[in-house]
Amino acid sequence: MRTVIFDLDGTLADTSGDLIAAANACFQGLGLGTPLDPVRDQSTAFHGGRAMLRLGFDRIGPGYGEADIDRQFPLLLDAYDAEIDRHTVLYPGVMDAIEALRREGTAVGICTNKPEYLAEKLLQRLGVRDVFASLVGADTLPQRKPDPTPYRAAVERAGGIFERSVLIGDTVTDRDTARNAGVPCVLVTFGPEGRAVADLAPEALLDHYDDLGRVVGLLLP
Repeated sequence: MRTVIFDLDGTLADTSGDLIAAANACFQGLGLGTPLDPVRDQSTAFHGGRAMLRLGFDRIGPGYGEADIDRQFPLLLDAYDAEIDRHTVLYPGVMDAIEALRREGTAVGICTNKPEYLAEKLLQRLGVRDVFASLVGADTLPQRKPDPTPYRAAVERAGGIFERSVLIGDTVTDRDTARNAGVPCVLVTFGPEGRAVADLAPEALLDHYDDLGRVVGLLLP
């Protein structure tokens, strides 16, 4: 069975607003204001909570380090859990495109570096969890992307065939995951990096989900 595995943040949905709000809540709790900007810092949001905390502390100034990030990270997760879908939206056309793949007999799943319980909650809130046959998060297995093991698990749990699979993502982590797994990678160009993701040399670029079926068909004829 042909299988398409999707990253979540920055690929299926723009989650940056809620992620940055959660990080800023940590800084506000410390009396440090809101050093992160929801527009300017979109790309950092898609690299995870620790990356956002690190950027915020760097902007605030010297005197903060990894120990501060370690202390704030659980609080960031709690803040994000509490307001997980206030600003998050699915990208235009994404569910129509995925449903079209499913009608053709293609299995679809998710492999994300978001903790599984948060990914599960977000997908449920967005009303799309039942569409995906598998969900592998950052803590589902001992390994996480760019290790290929979670990707393999997402394909297997979706009932697919590894050799007939492709990864849809938006960052170098996804590109490296696909390369490590030996499968083709498609990177979306509508995230904060835009068409600069072409520099990562994916097998294909996706400018809009209206073109998903054609792109997948070229890579997995």
